[in-house]
Amino acid sequence: MIRTMAVTSDLKVIQCTNIPELDESNIKWFWVDFNSPTEEELKLLETHFHFHPLAIEDCLHLLQRPKLDHYDEVHFFVVHATNQKTLDAEEVDIFLGENFIVSFHFNKSIEIDEAWHRIIEQKNASEKGHVFVAYLIMDKLVDNYFPSLYQIEDQLNKIEDNVKNESIPELMDQVFDIRSNLHKIRKTVLPMRDLLYRVINSEKIDGVKNQLAYFTDIHDHLMKLSEMIESNREMTADMRDSYMSINSNRMNTIMKTLTVMTSVFIPLTFIASIYGMNFEFMPELTWRWGYFGVLGIMFTVGSGMLLLLWRKGWFK
Repeated sequence: MIRTMAVTSDLKVIQCTNIPELDESNIKWFWVDFNSPTEEELKLLETHFHFHPLAIEDCLHLLQRPKLDHYDEVHFFVVHATNQKTLDAEEVDIFLGENFIVSFHFNKSIEIDEAWHRIIEQKNASEKGHVFVAYLIMDKLVDNYFPSLYQIEDQLNKIEDNVKNESIPELMDQVFDIRSNLHKIRKTVLPMRDLLYRVINSEKIDGVKNQLAYFTDIHDHLMKLSEMIESNREMTADMRDSYMSINSNRMNTIMKTLTVMTSVFIPLTFIASIYGMNFEFMPELTWRWGYFGVLGIMFTVGSGMLLLLWRKGWFK
């Protein structure tokens, strides 16, 4: 589906304009949105707009890393939206020309819809031009990163509050799931941060300098997101390390118990094995009190081993 919007010289917003009519002289700038386009609609990228083949290829082969490429007078942006349910990245492509902007996406984009309605409803937004539209799209995309990250922070706080009420393995499963989600968001936020840094420092894009404060604001939001992600990753790493320490301490306690039992029973097993041998001439076997004597020796040896280990602090 393709939808179009044009702003005339007298700053009137016109929708549902045929693409050939967008080249009329009274059009100040226009916006064309490709939403899950058909094969015929895809051909317009080449036949009507004459975009660079590499840029068209990047549109069709998902999923590209967020980036900025310059092709003559057209600037090509790859930006990412975040699926609120899966946290997977969804690509949105933007072509920015001298007097036009073309957005391209295969998945429904709430952010583009919000920017579209704002341009229609607010006259001062349409007056700021097509570069401002690019800002609106990127700003809406970045703003929608925050809810997922806030939800992750709430989950971490909940884990800290319930750490005494739930089993450690269950908590660690939640922590590892959170780390996986943080990794997904991080793969989107960091490249987007680098992209906005390039945009605000670019000398090639006309109109960015006039809108510099807006793009800088997006970069600030991405910096905040990066700090939040790293902070949450450190928190999950601390939880993971604490879990490993608890497991290690528990294993050491178990090994200490087994070592105490082994230390006590090894000499007793040695004595029992001697008198379990089937030799005919063993003087102790014919002694009347031999059985009780051996038991006494075994009891003394066992008690002595326990006393020795206690003095060495093995039972603390």
